Amino acid sequence: MTATPAPAGPHTRASLAAQFQDLGVRPGGVLLVHAALRPLGFLCGGPEAVVAALRDVLGPDGTIVVPTHTPENSDPAGWTNPPVPAHWWPVIRAQWPGFDPARTPSRFMGAVAEQVRTWPGARRSAHPHVSFAALGPAADRIVADHALTDMLGETSPLARLYDLDADVLLLGVDHGSNTSLHLAEYRLPGLPRQRCGAAVSTGDGGREWVWWDDVDVDESDFARLGDDLEATGAVRLGPVGDGTGRLVRQRAAVDFAVDWLGRERRTETA
Repeated sequence: MTATPAPAGPHTRASLAAQFQDLGVRPGGVLLVHAALRPLGFLCGGPEAVVAALRDVLGPDGTIVVPTHTPENSDPAGWTNPPVPAHWWPVIRAQWPGFDPARTPSRFMGAVAEQVRTWPGARRSAHPHVSFAALGPAADRIVADHALTDMLGETSPLARLYDLDADVLLLGVDHGSNTSLHLAEYRLPGLPRQRCGAAVSTGDGGREWVWWDDVDVDESDFARLGDDLEATGAVRLGPVGDGTGRLVRQRAAVDFAVDWLGRERRTETA
């Protein structure tokens, strides 16, 4: 029986910073991070160590960005995991707490995203379903004016990141978690659309349910798209903790994805 090798850790803020530097994180840059901690092994300080190490490498002129989405704040008619009875839908729409950028936690985005969201000085966009949080000098520009419609398109923080020539860092996850690829979806013609709903806080301390029409986003083929992107050499891979980090310029990823999705998916106008 072969013994299981001992883990290489523990990993520290300093050792993580060294790995981020080796991977190519740019001092003074803008960095969108998607992270799962478990694949990274034992981290002294957990998500706090990851965020601190990234800020050490980015420096005072750099900005870190994370998705702080709240997917459960959505129309219950579309819930599938699990679905709820139709007679519950009006109650949920009437009683779900309104999204508040200052206090509503993200869901399913991971501990690193929550660490950034709650870090002193962080800013968060106001979208009730797909908000982003940012920490650094470019934060306000990135999260401002996140429109209800076109939620991951040209009025979203993803487009501001494209404007700023940001990088995307995937820690312990693959391109199936690369939210920037949705920006490419919005740049394709004729995509199917859906009716969306969410609860929002109102200025008087109340809440209301709002509706809008938007692209019916689909990440089911993003992992395959990412494999093809990596085959071009555009993505740098390297160790982070016990896991793997992937670093790519967001513009390169989005531009590649526009062409790839245009070939691989049928649109309503194709």
